[in-house]
Amino acid sequence: MTAKPSASKSWVDTIISAALRMGVAREDLLAHAALNEDILRQGRLAMDDVTRLWRAAGELTGDPGFGLKVGTSVGPASFDVVGFLVLSAASLRDAVGKLQAFQRLISDGGRFQILAGEKASWLIYHPQQGELAFSHHQIEAVLASVVHFSSWVMGSALTPRGVQFSHEARSPAAAYRAVFGEQVLFGGAYNGLLLDDALLDAPLPTADAALAALHDRYAHAQLAELSGELDLPDRVRQWLQTALPAGRAERRLAARQFGMSERSLAHRLQCSDTSFVALVEQTRRELALELLGEGALDLAAIAARLGFSEPSAFCRAFRRWQGVSPRRWQRGARSRVREEDGVRGGPR
Repeated sequence: MTAKPSASKSWVDTIISAALRMGVAREDLLAHAALNEDILRQGRLAMDDVTRLWRAAGELTGDPGFGLKVGTSVGPASFDVVGFLVLSAASLRDAVGKLQAFQRLISDGGRFQILAGEKASWLIYHPQQGELAFSHHQIEAVLASVVHFSSWVMGSALTPRGVQFSHEARSPAAAYRAVFGEQVLFGGAYNGLLLDDALLDAPLPTADAALAALHDRYAHAQLAELSGELDLPDRVRQWLQTALPAGRAERRLAARQFGMSERSLAHRLQCSDTSFVALVEQTRRELALELLGEGALDLAAIAARLGFSEPSAFCRAFRRWQGVSPRRWQRGARSRVREEDGVRGGPR
């Protein structure tokens, strides 16, 4: 665990982008929050700095519904790998489980709990603030983002059976109804959404078990990174496992992810006797062998998942790595599996 609670840069960037869209100048926002660009270049921000940012954005926009607007503007990039885990989850209940397991990768500022009922379950958010008390914007943004992102993943609007906040209403009732529907209560014992069990357990159209496994490994590695267990090349390799399928395996994006300049990233990798290009090549090769061995995807899908522009480019790269075509390697791998099964199934 880190010494103090913090939040990811992707979540911080989502807050800043919303304020900028509402006409707030970046330099004014940072000055009002007593922050600077050096602090923002870090991979994560201390929770109290994030709270200052929320307060500053709320004051400078003059909008009591700023948190609602942030929540309804989120996309997968707002949550880094956790967003992609949710996208590939089997169901919303499965997605909630991933969120509970990896919430810290987004922010240390809270945790989720499921209270199951006979026909509906409460998804409760427990804020965990630093020394500064949270703004209402922070709480409203979290619940609004759950509804908005779930709707996006489902491909249809999610309307909770009920919504509850522990604070009093700060915006007009219409603003809350637009996000959550009619059943919104304030001054309650907790913050949460009441969701139908049938909705929680319905299969998601974006479910992808193979991709979920890749994202899961990367998320576990990210948690290990927060504990200081991985060196930079390993962290880049783990990041590439998600960046390649998303078409984001670029040096500048990697540098931003790890809070450094492209030159610093190159220098630190060189000190470890590697480079960004070499790590991309290595990660592609490892994933290609894994996906071909599983046999669940055709060559076009594998090529896309590894970030190649077309299958022919993947085939050329694979022949360079292994000396044979992907199909020939796959046939050989399957043949070896059958031979091993025959040995295991023989006399003992």
